[in-house]
Amino acid sequence: MISLTDVTKSYDGTVVVDGVRLDLPEGGVTALVGPNGAGKSTLLSCIARLLQPDSGRVTVDGLDVFTARSDEIARRLAILRQDNHLAVRLTVRDLVAFGRYPHQRGRSRIGGLRPDAEDVAQIDRAIGLLELEELEGRYLDEVSGGQRQRAFVAMVLAQDTDYLLLDEPLNNLDLRHSAQMMHLLRRAADELGKTVLVVVHDINAASVVADEIVALRDGRVIAAGSPEEIMHPHLLEEIFQVPVSVHDVDGQRIALHFTRAGALAAVPQVRTESA
Repeated sequence: MISLTDVTKSYDGTVVVDGVRLDLPEGGVTALVGPNGAGKSTLLSCIARLLQPDSGRVTVDGLDVFTARSDEIARRLAILRQDNHLAVRLTVRDLVAFGRYPHQRGRSRIGGLRPDAEDVAQIDRAIGLLELEELEGRYLDEVSGGQRQRAFVAMVLAQDTDYLLLDEPLNNLDLRHSAQMMHLLRRAADELGKTVLVVVHDINAASVVADEIVALRDGRVIAAGSPEEIMHPHLLEEIFQVPVSVHDVDGQRIALHFTRAGALAAVPQVRTESA
């Protein structure tokens, strides 16, 4: 279980995460949703120890992430960030192989990694799950943005941790690969026993795939619960500040927000005056 107690983070005097208290269940898929600037990515980075909160505590299975050893955390948590920039030129397979770094135990060497049989098996599995076999020999600057995004997700999956933290994994993905990605996260939870925490902007993707949805606004948790508990017009309108209708489609709750009337209602009216 991931537990957050009174976690607060500010930038230049602006509170981005505001006293968050939250218990995220072990197993399954939990989606963090909310408008831009709600604090989703910052909260995820605090959980992954990429950012030190100003106050509060984060634990994973009772282990304080800020006092535990780095290698111990790296074997429990794997994170995909929004901004993934590399200073070296790597092939797709080289990148995926870096997910095995926390498991090297002295087998690393200058200029790369020396994989053993378990490393190779995990790398091959991750490449197969993300359908990257035909691309694994290409350099990252030779593939599309969506293909590169899939390679980064494969790297996280190859790390083989109990907890997967993914910040906007649907970035740059087309419709097919977005659906494939969410299906993969569902499989990671159901078949591989992973606990998946994912930041998504698509509330319908969260509704269809996630077991739990945590909705944030202005750095605070507005609501947390199952899709059935979260997917209601009044609550979604409070979170996203846009008119929303919710419909049952094949047993799943789907939000419709991009109607012409809704779009016009969400745009501030401009007052014009005659000359």
